Amino acid sequence: PFFIFCSLLFLVSCDKERVYDEYKSLPNEWHRDSVVSFQLEAPDTLNNYNLFINLRNNSDYKYSNLYVITEINFPYGKVISDTLQYEMAKPSGEWLGTGFGEVKESKLWYKENFRFPEAGEYSVKIQQAMRKRDSTRGIEKLKGITEVGFRIENSTN
Repeated sequence: PFFIFCSLLFLVSCDKERVYDEYKSLPNEWHRDSVVSFQLEAPDTLNNYNLFINLRNNSDYKYSNLYVITEINFPYGKVISDTLQYEMAKPSGEWLGTGFGEVKESKLWYKENFRFPEAGEYSVKIQQAMRKRDSTRGIEKLKGITEVGFRIENSTN
């Protein structure tokens, strides 16, 4: 047990770029009305950061891409909303994410060189926006997404 603890501590301490990294678990499906939210304090108001959406999926995920609607709520009321598309698999069907076994993890660019201009608490909201071709109604239960994460890293610029 002590060796495992030291190994985990070593792995975590090697991640020098990480400023914030949190995951929320889903029950192997992401309901279209389910918004995954993260509350965090601005790291500072001077430096730039890279923001990522992290996803873990398994073979129950039947699509090669993913659409999400994101929202960053600033402390004093400003809101930035985006609709984003990410490729999740190659045309051959091979997952683009990393990992051994059935679960794959994808680290998806969200914002590059982002500055938190206001001190205080921000909230980041992520909602799936998938729909079937020729349908305006979203997919109610998107199967195969097991976790949604949000990550902030120090920018090298």
